[in-house]
Amino acid sequence: MAHTQVDQFLFGAAYYDEYILPHNLDRIETDFQMMREAGMNVIRIAEFTWSTEEPEPGVFNFAHVDRALEAAQKYDIKVIIGTPTAAVPSWLVELDPHVLAVQDGSGQAKYGARQNMDIVNGTYRFYAERIIRQLISHTVQHPQVIGFQVDNETKYYDSCSPDMQKLFVKSLRERFHGSTDELNKAFGLDYWSNRVDAWENFPDVSGTINGSLKGTFDEFRRAVVTEFLAWQAGIVREYMRDDQFITQNFDYEWRGYSYGVQPAVNHFEAGKALDISGVDIYHPTEEHLTGKEIGFGGDVARSVKDGRNFIVLETEAQGQHGWLPYAGQLRLQAYSHVANGADGVMYWHWHSIHNSFETYWKGVLSHDFEKNPTYEEAGVFGREMADPAVGGRLLHSTKQNRVAIMVSNEALTALNWFNLESGFPFGGSTQYNDVVRRFYDALFELNVEVDILPVNAPAERVNRYAMVLTPALYVAPQSTIDTLREYVRDGGHLVSSLRSFVTDENTKVWQDKAPHDLTDVFGVSYNQFTRPDGVVTISGPVLEGASHAEALIELLKPESDDVEVLAAYDHYAWNSYAAVTRHAFGAGDAEYIATLPSADAARAILREAVEHAGIRVPGADLAGTVTVRQTVTPEGKTATYLLNYSAEPVTFASPVAGEVLVAPEVIGQDGKLTGQAAPLPAGTAVEAGQEITLGRWNLAVILG
Repeated sequence: MAHTQVDQFLFGAAYYDEYILPHNLDRIETDFQMMREAGMNVIRIAEFTWSTEEPEPGVFNFAHVDRALEAAQKYDIKVIIGTPTAAVPSWLVELDPHVLAVQDGSGQAKYGARQNMDIVNGTYRFYAERIIRQLISHTVQHPQVIGFQVDNETKYYDSCSPDMQKLFVKSLRERFHGSTDELNKAFGLDYWSNRVDAWENFPDVSGTINGSLKGTFDEFRRAVVTEFLAWQAGIVREYMRDDQFITQNFDYEWRGYSYGVQPAVNHFEAGKALDISGVDIYHPTEEHLTGKEIGFGGDVARSVKDGRNFIVLETEAQGQHGWLPYAGQLRLQAYSHVANGADGVMYWHWHSIHNSFETYWKGVLSHDFEKNPTYEEAGVFGREMADPAVGGRLLHSTKQNRVAIMVSNEALTALNWFNLESGFPFGGSTQYNDVVRRFYDALFELNVEVDILPVNAPAERVNRYAMVLTPALYVAPQSTIDTLREYVRDGGHLVSSLRSFVTDENTKVWQDKAPHDLTDVFGVSYNQFTRPDGVVTISGPVLEGASHAEALIELLKPESDDVEVLAAYDHYAWNSYAAVTRHAFGAGDAEYIATLPSADAARAILREAVEHAGIRVPGADLAGTVTVRQTVTPEGKTATYLLNYSAEPVTFASPVAGEVLVAPEVIGQDGKLTGQAAPLPAGTAVEAGQEITLGRWNLAVILG
């Protein structure tokens, strides 16, 4: 049996001895000495270096891998081996140009970039399997190798190659039992003469105008990613020891940093092939550090394995321009990951590289390889977590959250096509992840911690939560609707937003009153909606004054007298319609938010919803001042993380009693501890209500 959790807290970085220039610079001894000094105990190697490991077909060279493993053993640093399959060598493209993906809207990919291959191409799979087997068999018995990362930030890379489309048509043929009539009916293909009457004549889908077909193609390609990672994991499992694990560094929608649900991967399905969930989380720092991206990324990564601990396989040290952390921020960020349930934090990467695309995505060390404030502050965290009295007590901590957010890759695809503001793939800017993040961020700011549920979560998983939120759950299979109906009937509190429960799994709009099959649960219905156009506001008992509606307004009509209207539209044209409602159903109730509220309004609405659900929120009164997150340690104690994501010191009443495990240390601009006495030294006993002061970009952890 493989390991499903690490043996110690992992702290380290990706390490690329083969990238260091000039080539005659021998750094490895110095590098590993510096890592150990900083409390680092793990490196990640070998991914993206296929051409180095196999410079010619069938000629293998693992000298740089062996060199790193030799140094790792000397300095007792653990190693995670990454399969190198996310960047193909030039000889493979010369051998078969079709290993490169034919991509939506841009044609045949060109050699040079990473992650530009067609992951279903037979030639690619043949040679990828060969390099995986060679690398894993070469390294698997080394005592420092604790695990393997399959591929890197895997996606389907917009591939719409002939191979990908043939496999897609095959999947449709199986799904619809060989009947093109069933296909045409499910997808509405009679429209604009898109009807298909022979599987052999199936058209190229890259130019489709049919949202159902487009959404199903994307769903299929996500399934291909799931199969691809399971395929790689299966090969690795033929060799790996029982004390090793398999992981993958999932990433998120990218908006200059990790933002929202990943469009090209279903993390929950792809994660089934892994032993430990892994994640890459990148986020703004300096004046823009809020903790929200760290929180969202960690909450998804933890939820992929239904609450099990995960590893942050990549996060920034210095990062890109404008991300150089202020004094204290690097330590604050690292503990923020731990507060989410991370059992490891690793930087991308150790040293800044001297050539090519990511020259200025800087690592722990700069191009001169000298110690710097980022390195020094990483060492402050690393040495703290290496202390068994700190890291040893926080390792394998779990969450006991009472609120969950349900997400859907299919809803994401659909609402990126049927844009909220226009109903078309153009004419608006508000997309699915904007809605998800509006509500997630509001809960984060309220100090309400959440888990993330997939749309197909079984009833027993959904029923664990006192409150479930479905932001823009546009694509909702009947099975999900049935689960949520029973959840409310049995006493749950459901909160749903605009554009939820609109279509079936084929992105076909339901034909009954909206929201489909739930009008009795919510006590409302609607059959018209429009844009607020900047002139519509909402007001009501859950809001302080009027607040602008954004993106879209659905015009809710109560179906019964017992519907509680929490907010209504103020505009003279729509003031007879409700905007936010609640309705008792069975032993529970259901709340519907028929527009995208402003950030302030979203906080107000959700604050009242959480209170109504009877959920106790530690530090609720600190919302907007200090972020509070909690874990339960293996010894059964509650670790309360008090996080100050601001440039000003804050003084507040402690929400908990206990012992200070991690003190708010003062770090200077050189990245080192200043030697000033911590305002709340480790080991101090704290009473609930006791006044605490946290400096800017600082934190404390109280164990009680």
